[in-house]
Amino acid sequence: MKINKYMMIYKQIAEQIDQSILNAGDILPSENDLAEQHDTSRETVRKALNVLAQNGYIQKIKGKGSVVLHREKMQFPVSGLVSFKELSETLGKETSTTVHEFGLTHPDAYIQKQLRTSGDEEVWRVVRSRNINGERIILDKDYFIRKHVPLLTKEICEDSIYQYLEGECGLVISYAHKEIVVEPCTAEDQEYLDLNGYEHIVVVKNFVFLDDTTLFQYTESRHRLDKFRFVDFARREK
Repeated sequence: MKINKYMMIYKQIAEQIDQSILNAGDILPSENDLAEQHDTSRETVRKALNVLAQNGYIQKIKGKGSVVLHREKMQFPVSGLVSFKELSETLGKETSTTVHEFGLTHPDAYIQKQLRTSGDEEVWRVVRSRNINGERIILDKDYFIRKHVPLLTKEICEDSIYQYLEGECGLVISYAHKEIVVEPCTAEDQEYLDLNGYEHIVVVKNFVFLDDTTLFQYTESRHRLDKFRFVDFARREK
């Protein structure tokens, strides 16, 4: 998939901050200088800087420029809408994905409610465990409405569904509503995860929308209690 130019710039600068090449208090080059360095327009650079600001990497200060903020590494950003493949690139750990269940189904009453659809609607159901440093500590359960995602394969699910949907299908994935709860572990959690005796699990429920406000995906990302710290960066809007 061809990555957007502004995302390339964002990832490059974010990586420099995460690796302490750029430190808190440093001032980024001007928009003009960055545009020249990356052979692109100021508008593209401005989009990259906006994403950096939204994710807590920089603060734009009038008359001074873009200042790097003090920032602990985000192990799992609550406010972002990031695929596991994108997240794994920032973890610095060995990761892999195993697809346990994949196929088309008619949703049960619970999934109908989450996706605001009927039992007649066909839905892709994908269940994947995420292995990090040799332990299966995340179980992702994804449901996609077929009329918005006509084709899906197990091979795509083993790699990156979002990369396929955005790059091959041309979908514009825009935003998500999230809920975070702690629930007792299920038999499915016990089968597919290395729980190490934990009886409860953190569940991040994502209701994901396209840019035309269409709800097309519901996800439950189930995390072992001891392995993840959920953090966010809050910015006061005036």
